[in-house]
Amino acid sequence: MSLSLIQLRVFVTAARCGSFTAAAKQLHMSQPTVSETIRRIEQSYGTPLFVRGARRLILTTPGEELMPLAEQTLASADGADRALKAITGLQGGVASFGLLRNAKHYAMADLLTSFHARYPNVRLRVIGVNSADVADLVRDGALEAGLVVLPVDTRELSVTPLLRDEVVYATSHSWRTGPVSIEDMAAANLILYDAHAGWRDPTRRQLADRALLRGLVLEPLIEVEQVDTALELVAAGAGETIVSKAVAESSISPPGIIYLPLEEPLYDTVALIQKDSAILSPATRELARLARETLADLRSSDPARS
Repeated sequence: MSLSLIQLRVFVTAARCGSFTAAAKQLHMSQPTVSETIRRIEQSYGTPLFVRGARRLILTTPGEELMPLAEQTLASADGADRALKAITGLQGGVASFGLLRNAKHYAMADLLTSFHARYPNVRLRVIGVNSADVADLVRDGALEAGLVVLPVDTRELSVTPLLRDEVVYATSHSWRTGPVSIEDMAAANLILYDAHAGWRDPTRRQLADRALLRGLVLEPLIEVEQVDTALELVAAGAGETIVSKAVAESSISPPGIIYLPLEEPLYDTVALIQKDSAILSPATRELARLARETLADLRSSDPARS
């Protein structure tokens, strides 16, 4: 049989207190229970742990050998208990989360600030990349959960759609009128962002599928990484691009840009993803909950995003 943590705690407390009566009081047990616990250990191993003196318990040689090992075991167990309580009480741990590239336009910066203010001892590990990459990181276990724009590769992932945002066409050409067709886009000088992700980008994928159905190919004249760079180029007359309404209505939108609807409406659907059957850590679970609340507030303030 193996020694239990309770048996070790009774033994260590009795050795420190010097009597079963004092140990029982400290442990909130009865004196017979403490005495019986020690007796069973001694009986199991065939050796006494204490010499019962007239005034005080004295450790035997086996008892002296056991004492430091028992103290070390209890210290480790108590440390593990404290760590788990800290994490589950959000007094520690790590929130591991992925964010879509344009997350700041959906109040995600405010979300992170609010989370840190509530739980200052929780470490935040937040990666903001293209949605396709967020999905890969969650699937591979590098992140626990994340927010993405659909469609992404959802193999092994649980997906919860939270908000949809209309995609609009950005131009500085006053002669351009909407709605803008896929044929118009194929003939335009397109400026597309998220160059690293390329056609893995969810919004690009939707446009490419539409073009394919019409026998067209969308070929960007300029590719950049950031949406604000793309908009600056549009403002300078270098070409045209597509952005979500959240971006179009944000402070990064330069003056002189006209935003037009698409002939066939297109939407970015923001969704929460995590690995199938995965149990999120308390910190990541709380961050995901707050993210859902934040997007729900945005949706309620603008019915078009429902």
